[in-house]
Amino acid sequence: MKKVRARKKDTYLKHLEVLSKVGKTITSNLYLEDILKLIVTVTAETMNSKICSLMLLDEKTNELVLKATQSMSEAYNKKPPLGLGQGIAGKVAKENKPIAVYDIQKEPEYKFKDIARHEGLRSLLSVPLAAKGRVIGVLNNYTSSSHRFTKEEVSILTTVASQAAIVIENAELMVKTKVIQEELETRKLVEKAKGILMREGPLSEQDAFRKIQKQSMDMRKSMREIAEAIILIDKMKK
Repeated sequence: MKKVRARKKDTYLKHLEVLSKVGKTITSNLYLEDILKLIVTVTAETMNSKICSLMLLDEKTNELVLKATQSMSEAYNKKPPLGLGQGIAGKVAKENKPIAVYDIQKEPEYKFKDIARHEGLRSLLSVPLAAKGRVIGVLNNYTSSSHRFTKEEVSILTTVASQAAIVIENAELMVKTKVIQEELETRKLVEKAKGILMREGPLSEQDAFRKIQKQSMDMRKSMREIAEAIILIDKMKK
């Protein structure tokens, strides 16, 4: 009875440890690539994984693409994408539910048995990364010896995957927001630069825009840089 309680306590502490470390990335200023790397590294260390990998779903191709792993294996890191529903990870993403495999070297649906044999991979627990009911990828946990994953281990990795999905969505949203802000700022600068050229030209609005566009192409500079230069020169004249 004491052993059971001790095991449950260890599982609970492991659960808290992973969630705490992954949760901290939500408020971090890391780039998405660094966040994904941190998630797989922390998960691998806490779950004693041989390899932990994170794959994201490319909505354009409908394929799962390997985005992060703590593995040093060149063969594993260069694995090709998996179609939705293809292989274990593809099936997990399609069905939005965890799948545990006792021996991937003997599993008919596992697609990379040669890599598994070369790297000494045996058991696999793959769980979906889902945010607001939408699957955005999978989190894979491999062991070096045959292992039957417990309900607690499935629960831990599923919760970590849920936290990771939130982190990824937040990071992608921040990137999109930043891009939109930069686009709006560029438009404002170009409009201001157009006004200066129209005043000095005199040029039509269309001709002023074409002039900025041509200078951008000729000088291999962004339209924002050209617009900023025009605005700066105008300020220096005053």
